[in-house]
This record gives sequence, structure tokens and C-alpha cells, in this order.
Amino acid sequence: MTTITSPTPHRMNARHMLALVAGVLTGAAAPTALAYDLSPLITIAAVLVGVALIIVGATGLGGSIGGAPPAARKVSVEGVLDPKLTRWMWLVKWLLAIPHFVVLAILWIAFVVVTVAAGFAILFTGRYPARLFQFTNGVLRWNWRVAFYANGVLGSDKYPPFTLARTDYPATFEVEYPTALSRWKVLFKSWLFALPHLVIVALVTGGTWAAWTGGHGETLSLLGLLLLLAAIILLFTGVYRLGLFNLIMGAHRWMYRVFAYTALMRDEYPPFRLDPGALEK
Repeated sequence: MTTITSPTPHRMNARHMLALVAGVLTGAAAPTALAYDLSPLITIAAVLVGVALIIVGATGLGGSIGGAPPAARKVSVEGVLDPKLTRWMWLVKWLLAIPHFVVLAILWIAFVVVTVAAGFAILFTGRYPARLFQFTNGVLRWNWRVAFYANGVLGSDKYPPFTLARTDYPATFEVEYPTALSRWKVLFKSWLFALPHLVIVALVTGGTWAAWTGGHGETLSLLGLLLLLAAIILLFTGVYRLGLFNLIMGAHRWMYRVFAYTALMRDEYPPFRLDPGALEK
């Protein structure tokens, strides 16, 4: 598997990011309008303006990323373990990653809006708008890098970059852009077709996935237990056990494949397997 990297750092366009943030905040103000008994027209207008700003911002951000070179897998999730991890740093990574969590909270809201908009586009045209696709791909890529660093794998001490684009970070994520998508599948993929996978992912990840996406997971999942065990061993021995790393990577690989499917990015049904290890095979 060839790792996709970018030789130069990518800086997001400030205007596009501001438009996206403004859209999220404007949409979030809609419930406030209802709470103060303002006209329903004001609420509807706030939602429409918010959605429009999000789409404009996401289109601009996605357009600045560009397409990806061919990959061995339609959905590729990889992460290279740092052999020289600091024993104690995992204890504070969640704190260091707070700026990322704040940005990701905004990006995830935009991700949902863009996915719904893309769903309508697929329904009527059979295509996922390319720039919106690169945006959603970028959000998942960003989320994966932060998870690999801070709260999902703990596989690197290198701080993740603030970008949607491909970089030379040791954790990479890529979904190959589909030339065409089924119009009718878009109505069923996210809930009915994906249901068996969603049940399995929920059992394996429990509150872990909810925590990443802004939910309120209250119990430690199987994945969380594996990660905690790996972290404790690292703390006392200075070694991240490769067997645990491979299992944790496999769980994340399964989860991200399912998420790409439910986010309407591919029509291929995800396999029912872990595929453990650092790289795709």
C-alpha cells in the first residue's frame, strides 16, 4: 500500500472557514429564536442561511484539497506506530488536543449538513459533488489523525496538523472518489443496509465513537479497554505492544469503513472483518 502524503503543508482558506463557522453558528441560533417566541419565518431563515453558508464554506474548503491518487483500497485507513513513544505523554494528549476537538465539533456539524445535501445530489444526479466529497473526506481524515494521536490509538507523539488535506502525518485516511453512485441506495445505506455493521461497531466501540463525534458515551467500550491496557503497559514498560496496536487499528479500520459507507461516500458494502495491522493489505 502506498501512503498518500503531501510534501508541502496545506493552509485552509480563511474566508471559506469563516463562512462555514458562520453557517454553523447561524443554524445553531435557530432554536434560540424559537425559545424567544420569534416568528417561525425567522427560524426558517436562520436555518436556510446557515445551511447555505456551510455548503459555500465546505465547497471552498473541499476545492482547495484536490483529488487523491489511486489507492489499493476504496477506503484506506492506515497508521504507523511510533517506536519511541513517551511513556507518560498519553496522560496529557487529550488536553493538548482540545483545540482540535473544538474545531472538529464545528466540522462534524458541517459534515452532517454536507452529507444530507450530497444525498439529495446523489438521488437526482447519481453523483457526489466532488468538492463536497473532498470536504467530508477531509473531516474524516482530520478526525482520524486526532484519534490516532490523542484518544483512539495513542500511536504517535507527533502533534496533528490543523488541515483537511493530506500531509506526511503517520496516520492517513482516504476514500476513493466514486465516478457514479446508486440513486436508490442513498435512501437506505445509512440506516437499513448498514444496521448489522452499526450493531457490531456499537458493541466494539461503545462510548468511544460517541465521544469522538460529540456524543455522551458513559461506559468504557471494548476498544476503550484495549486502549487503556496498551496505555498502562506503555507507562510502565515504555513499549506499545504490537499485538494490541494491531487489534486497535483493526477496530478503527472497521469503524471508518462503515462510517464512509453510511456517509454515502461509497456503494461497496463494508467487509465484516477487522483487518488488523498498521497498513492496508
